[in-house]
Amino acid sequence: MTPITEVEGRRVALSNLEKVLYPATGFTKGELLHYYATTAGVLLPHLRDRPVSFLRYPDGPDGQVFFAKNVPPGTPEWVTTAEVRRSEGAARMVLVQDLPSLMWAANLVTEFHTHQWVAQAPDEADRIVFDLDPGPPATVVQCCEVALWLRERLAADGIEAYAKTAGSKGLHLLAGVRGASSERVSEYAKALAVEAERAMPRLVVHRMTRSLRPAKVFVDWSQNAGRKTTAAPYTVRARREPTVSAPVTWEEVAECRSAGRLAFRAQDIAPRLQDHGDLLAPLLDREHAAPLP
Repeated sequence: MTPITEVEGRRVALSNLEKVLYPATGFTKGELLHYYATTAGVLLPHLRDRPVSFLRYPDGPDGQVFFAKNVPPGTPEWVTTAEVRRSEGAARMVLVQDLPSLMWAANLVTEFHTHQWVAQAPDEADRIVFDLDPGPPATVVQCCEVALWLRERLAADGIEAYAKTAGSKGLHLLAGVRGASSERVSEYAKALAVEAERAMPRLVVHRMTRSLRPAKVFVDWSQNAGRKTTAAPYTVRARREPTVSAPVTWEEVAECRSAGRLAFRAQDIAPRLQDHGDLLAPLLDREHAAPLP
């Protein structure tokens, strides 16, 4: 029997609550669902109106992990969907607009990944994102150095950046932008990545080529492409432990001296929200969005 729970008037089936998804820590599916239920207030605004790709790991990170972009079979009729243009033709994707939809999606055991545009305006990017990915032995400590440089460089163009952990090894930089296509934002992001490499050649690489990346930070600008997605704020990741893509303060970035300082797990998020609220809330305010230079 799959227990049926009522969430804001919707009937949601929640299954296998005792199943251990993260053997390293004993973290169960029930705990994952509890995390999403209690974090929904800050997570949902970052998902709303954005077509969501699911990175599913129903048997935990050590089991099968697969991307689901189209509306999954068995999706309840009350879950909002949107038609999305793709090179191979139109497809339908899920919009996680409310708590019942979030709990239904969380029951599939998934990382949430979103585009840098909303369903109502797919031709205009409203976010710019940089994914700072360290090549060992570099860690998030080196990513923080690069993030501080990019923050200043963006500020010089009137763009205010915010940081979150990737929830894996690196750091994500996000800013609100307006009036530009995904192509235009990608060009601008690439130009800044190239500039960062010129400014810090021993630390930064802007190309994905694996052989260039050891001991350097890859500034991945490519996630600004209209078809690409990035892990959403507050999503739990399919890693060895239930680490979260967690917003961080610029003080934390500036003071980071060891990789462990910027590793946050599901249980760390509630106290952080009490202390800081949603550090990415300004991204939700169109007044904070800046035009590209």
